[in-house]
Amino acid sequence: MTQLLESLPTDPFPPLRERPPRMRASDADREAVVRTLLDALVRGLLTLDEGDERVAAAYSARHQDELPRLTADLPPVPASAPVAPGWRALALLTWLQLRTAVTEVWRATRRVARRRPRLVVAVLALLALLVLVAATPGGADADEGAGHGGHGSYGWDDDGHDGQGWQDHHHDDD
Repeated sequence: MTQLLESLPTDPFPPLRERPPRMRASDADREAVVRTLLDALVRGLLTLDEGDERVAAAYSARHQDELPRLTADLPPVPASAPVAPGWRALALLTWLQLRTAVTEVWRATRRVARRRPRLVVAVLALLALLVLVAATPGGADADEGAGHGGHGSYGWDDDGHDGQGWQDHHHDDD
């Protein structure tokens, strides 16, 4: 066991012989810092001269370790206010709610149909009867009410008189 302990290095983190290479800054890194600086300028945290100097330094930075010092003394950007959803999002939510409601009705109908098939047959028969009654044009008195229902002769007889019998009641003293 002493051999094992002797073979381990005494320092768990040996010092690095060479300094690690500096990471290069990308355009996206620079743009993020510039956006922060412009926001600080708009909020009045920096003067125009300070903002100009820092933006120029951000665009001229070659390494990532040069960028944090440009914004180190600035408070964090406040969270933006929530934005109301657009019409597309509202339409999508409406569609999802409608689809969920129809699915629930369908499932409930299937459960009832399995438990009470006679009830389902009776409801379907009633619906079929209602459809037939709605599809029937006016019933047995269709010819008598043709002039009054908005179709047919528009309230005029073939003689040119209206269907109310005005010609009989105009002058009773004739």
